[in-house]
Amino acid sequence: MPEHRHVTLTLLLLLSLAAGSLAMALTVGSLPVALSDVWAALLGKQGAAADIIMQLRLPRALGAFACGGLLALAGALMQVLLRNPLGDPYVLGISGGAAVGALCAMLVGLAAVWVNLAAFVGAFLVLLLVFGLAHGEGSWVQSRLLLTGVIVSAGCGAAVSLILSIAPQQSLHGMLFWIMGDVAYISQPLPALFLLGVGLLFSLPLARDLNVLSRGEIQAAALGVSVTRLRWLTYFLAAMLTAGAVATAGSIGFVGLVVPHLMRLFLGNDQRLLLPASVLGGGILLVLADTLARTVIAPQQLPVGVLTALIGAPLFLYLLTRQGGRP
Repeated sequence: MPEHRHVTLTLLLLLSLAAGSLAMALTVGSLPVALSDVWAALLGKQGAAADIIMQLRLPRALGAFACGGLLALAGALMQVLLRNPLGDPYVLGISGGAAVGALCAMLVGLAAVWVNLAAFVGAFLVLLLVFGLAHGEGSWVQSRLLLTGVIVSAGCGAAVSLILSIAPQQSLHGMLFWIMGDVAYISQPLPALFLLGVGLLFSLPLARDLNVLSRGEIQAAALGVSVTRLRWLTYFLAAMLTAGAVATAGSIGFVGLVVPHLMRLFLGNDQRLLLPASVLGGGILLVLADTLARTVIAPQQLPVGVLTALIGAPLFLYLLTRQGGRP
């Protein structure tokens, strides 16, 4: 099969799976809804089924798709920057800052919208802190940046433990669900969808230079790529995507690690294809995981982060074994 045909079929398959996963999320649940009723609700028909679709399931499904896409896109950017398929969206400590901000808001009893805002502010402040501390004598050094991210993340982890230890009993359940990753309380998915669109819009023009950078800094510089500018612009973009996802749904693991690597197996390492494919793959994975999380032991619901870890860990180990230890 010619390469371009293979790529086209893969992207069409991903689009079909994305539509199918969203349809499944809208129809499956403790109260099953027929696909015809879903379509009628989307066209504006009123009724009990329409209320379930428009007020509960649709915002949750779109929010899950947006967060999955954000994490997968951030993971793909981090992996090409680090030239390491083990690169992760959380490597700069963004999730720790978001967790501290969100848990502080929960501790004082703020509403969900303020919790999300506090999480984003916490993530952004940690981003500024990491970049500020990693700035050496006149410039950033990648190893120093990553080390600073690890140390700041450890500090945020200690702060999270402190908050959990002093939190009242009635707040602990919500805090733990947020830390494990949960999309159940997403009522406004538009900010995350908007951030995903903006992130894809800004990252695609960088794809050609990222392709060159993946072959080595010296070769990229020789071909006219501004390596330093590209690196820090992409770092900042990946960090903001991660902050948006974590602020919306908490710390959801493995999506940003597994999905870009899986897409790379099918499509190769061309970032012009890998980045949009990762967005679709991440959205599909998180929508399906959330649908499973709210139905597997219904009416009780699981944090979606638990399901992504249960799915992602064995999948990544399989891929690692399949390639003889070279992910």
